[in-house]
Amino acid sequence: MTRESQTGAAQAGVAHDPDAWRDRFPILASTNYLVNHSLGAMPAAARDKLNAYCDQWATRGVRAWGEGWWSAPVDVGNVLGRLLNAPPDSVVMHQNVSVIQSIVASALDFSGPRNKVVYTDQNFPTNMYVWEGCRARGARIVTVPGDDGITVPTERVLEAIDEQTKVVPVSHVFFKSAYLQDAAAICARAKEVGALVLLDTYQSLGTVPIDVQALGVDMVCGGSVKWLCGGPGAGYLYVRPDLLPALAPGITGWAAHAEPFAFETGPQRYATGIERLLHGSPAVPALLAATAGYEVVEEVGVETIRAWSVHVTEYLREEMLARGFRVPSPASVDDRGGMLIVGLADDEDGPAFVAALADRSILVDHRPGAGVRVSPHFYTRREELTEFAEAMTELRETRRWRDFASGRGAY
Repeated sequence: MTRESQTGAAQAGVAHDPDAWRDRFPILASTNYLVNHSLGAMPAAARDKLNAYCDQWATRGVRAWGEGWWSAPVDVGNVLGRLLNAPPDSVVMHQNVSVIQSIVASALDFSGPRNKVVYTDQNFPTNMYVWEGCRARGARIVTVPGDDGITVPTERVLEAIDEQTKVVPVSHVFFKSAYLQDAAAICARAKEVGALVLLDTYQSLGTVPIDVQALGVDMVCGGSVKWLCGGPGAGYLYVRPDLLPALAPGITGWAAHAEPFAFETGPQRYATGIERLLHGSPAVPALLAATAGYEVVEEVGVETIRAWSVHVTEYLREEMLARGFRVPSPASVDDRGGMLIVGLADDEDGPAFVAALADRSILVDHRPGAGVRVSPHFYTRREELTEFAEAMTELRETRRWRDFASGRGAY
């Protein structure tokens, strides 16, 4: 561990050494990688997984379907499920969350009085699009607003969930602000009135501990692109086992059939297990590659990752505030996921800051109306955050000079 990381960790009482993991992620040798909320660094083991897939295809041909390809959605789901404390065979893999939420929505009946869909105005847009599309089937969409573009008061969400609510598809962590919703309170309220909860953990799993059994949550979805370091094309869906028989999706396919290789014609005859939430043939290479990320996250331990994340994001928050920057993310670590937002005086400058940082091999991103999004992970050193802070300060001063020279005044 470097001196700054070691000193800071000791002061915070965090027993974690980021250097112990860095050689497993090739990009870290040349890049200050702070964009894990968007795309986690690729584990070197992912290449091994893909090479093994190619070798299997090359040597086994069509036999590979019976040697792990066909069962990959559930097999890989079981690896991912360990990070959720999910029961065996209760997680199934898909391409992405848009497909997952569409499948779940197609299994719900909105024709009766229980037709409300409740979520916040900070949901990721793709999730809104899916549920807005259900209006034609009778869904009544209730979008719970916040006041500051950062948080949505939990009590306001709970008030919106009533006996007419069918489903509550909410984001665990908001993608613009890193606000961590009180999932336990939402699940408890939904259970009280007989509504379902579909919790999107895309921005939390891998950096925030989640126990689906302790939460009592009905369904959980997300993807592997971010904190799980699993790459694209590997979305996951957990369904509470006793809920499965009640779900008969309209969006379906032969992989969801009780006997897919019987090639029956006519209406769908659903599998009894988690496979009933599948559709067509699986995207095998993406699923196999994703396990490289799951395995290293499990090896480090999500509790350990959370402790380090809290330590380094709090360090960065204090550093940026001391340098005169705004930090719109929640101040309390209990209300914040693994990402931190750094505000700019002019939001339109965001892309320019991101590009200038990339020229320095510091990778972050920007979202309109939010700011620069920064996300250290378990392999991030504290001094990499110091480097980011110093670069942001330098760029701000450069922008101030340009604005003054152009007559726009101080930045």
